Amino acid sequence: MRDQLRRGGVAESVIDDAVLILSELLSNACKHGRPLGDALTGDGDVRAAWQVDAGGRLVVEVTDGGGPTRPSPATPSVTAHGGRGLNIITALCDDWGVRDDVHGEVTVWVVVHDDVHDPDAGHRRDDFAARIAAPPVPSLTGLGFADAFDDLD
Repeated sequence: MRDQLRRGGVAESVIDDAVLILSELLSNACKHGRPLGDALTGDGDVRAAWQVDAGGRLVVEVTDGGGPTRPSPATPSVTAHGGRGLNIITALCDDWGVRDDVHGEVTVWVVVHDDVHDPDAGHRRDDFAARIAAPPVPSLTGLGFADAFDDLD
């Protein structure tokens, strides 16, 4: 994938984002989706594809056999072991969505931005941390932790 995209003139930062996005999409497909193929035997795969569209944007897609729920960003707790993938994808892309077909297949597609060649792209890599914020934590004033350590001098 990397070599083909480099030869196609895709910026290295876009390729890095696309690899992370593809990893998240494939993980979600394996965890939440059914495989493509024979529903009776469970034999099948997921399908990954990428292309540079007419506007020069990289589009990454992963298709599976559908699942019990629609892909949507979650709001996991701080201690949760998962549930952050689509939030990460949202932070790294210009747009993403879900497309269904008549056979029950579900494709999650992502348009990856190129902030090097398109400075007006919707998201910026350099403000990634600002866009991925921790959930609000209630104030912890009045717990007296400082007082407990006063006698340690």
